Amino acid sequence: MRKIRVLIADDEVLIRRMISEVLEEEGLQVAGIAANSSLALAKIPQVNPDLILLDLEFDGLTGLQTLIDIRKTYPVLPVIMLGSMKEKTVNLAMEALALGAHDYVTLPSSASGNTAKNSLRQNLIPKVKTFCKYGNLDEAPAASIKKNRSNAFSTSISTPVRAKPPKIKTTKPQRIDILAIGVSTGGPNALAQLLPELPKDFPVPIVIVQHMPPYFTTLLAKRLDEKSAIGVREAATGDILKPGQALLAPGDFHMVVKRNGGQAYIQTNQAPPENSCRPAVDVLFRSVVEVYGANTLAVILTGMGQDGLRGCEMVYDANGQILVQDEKSSVVWGMPGFVSKAGLADRVLPLNQIGIEITKKAREGRTEFVSA
Repeated sequence: MRKIRVLIADDEVLIRRMISEVLEEEGLQVAGIAANSSLALAKIPQVNPDLILLDLEFDGLTGLQTLIDIRKTYPVLPVIMLGSMKEKTVNLAMEALALGAHDYVTLPSSASGNTAKNSLRQNLIPKVKTFCKYGNLDEAPAASIKKNRSNAFSTSISTPVRAKPPKIKTTKPQRIDILAIGVSTGGPNALAQLLPELPKDFPVPIVIVQHMPPYFTTLLAKRLDEKSAIGVREAATGDILKPGQALLAPGDFHMVVKRNGGQAYIQTNQAPPENSCRPAVDVLFRSVVEVYGANTLAVILTGMGQDGLRGCEMVYDANGQILVQDEKSSVVWGMPGFVSKAGLADRVLPLNQIGIEITKKAREGRTEFVSA
């Protein structure tokens, strides 16, 4: 099997050197290095890379224009953006994802030392291998990258489990009283398509875990709120769950649902990560099942890893309902693939049909529901 070929487009010498060392230590090939945007664009046809690592603040400007120029000629070539966690850079990263970047990786604050290299190795290498489809195919059931779709930030890389034989439900589904969504790689664009399809008077509350670090989730919630008829905002401890409102777990915090009397509300915490994630889908789904039981509708969208599998097992055992995104419409069919292969999903649907199915299930048992 040939090595993955990576083009590094960054104007800082120390950053290029660190990335090159990490790639080569992991058995990947540095196909080329570019210190400015013109050189980067010229080198693509010369070195034929499998993936480009592109600095967000490339060549003294922003990497966005370089990304736009790349996409004009190479619409499906994987591009991972590199940058810091500064507010300005995070805003640029969100724009890059909307413009077709496959993902965003935060660079270490220092470009030297084993700590910096280990951080880069942990955050970057799994994504490079996944997007180039040269990773171990046994790590996820039918895991795939659909090159005709844009991607988004992900932190979920997990140890795989053996798929279980399909289960058979025997009890009639209950009325839905909450919608819980788990999503990772490709999530911002998937949510931007799904949530605007839900009507303003959607009759149940919505809770979402998207694998993202702090501030990314704040910005994502604002963008989704602007696009959607329902309300969308980043969650905080004490928030009351209300129909037609979506609460997004804040970066670096688990989000759980609690009940006090007849009122359900949110708690956030910084308990240890699960599935290498905080927030984690499994943590949210467990709490939702404890409060809502069979009245839960769980949805697993595109993402790497297996976060959400254990939570969906609990939803299934409680006789809740589960929808998963299909392989063809997913950026990465890891999270939804695990749930599907375990036989837990009520339906496996393309992204453009999930909103319709969610609304249909929300209507069932509610004569007062009127579509907006």
